[in-house]
Amino acid sequence: MQTFLARYIEQGKQQGGAAILLRLVERKFGPPSESVRERIASADPETLLAWSERILTADDVEAVLH
Repeated sequence: MQTFLARYIEQGKQQGGAAILLRLVERKFGPPSESVRERIASADPETLLAWSERILTADDVEAVLH
């Protein structure tokens, strides 16, 4: 069973990763749509990491979230 502290840390990783990715998306492609914001906000930390790596070579936000 996951402890409260472990869940809190995991939630912090997710929120921090989502905030960084949203900032990168906005810098590279302009303000993200609400649907993109929701997808990023609901993604797990591993997915956020993969998307953060894809933004380096992506031509559009859909290529990032593929």
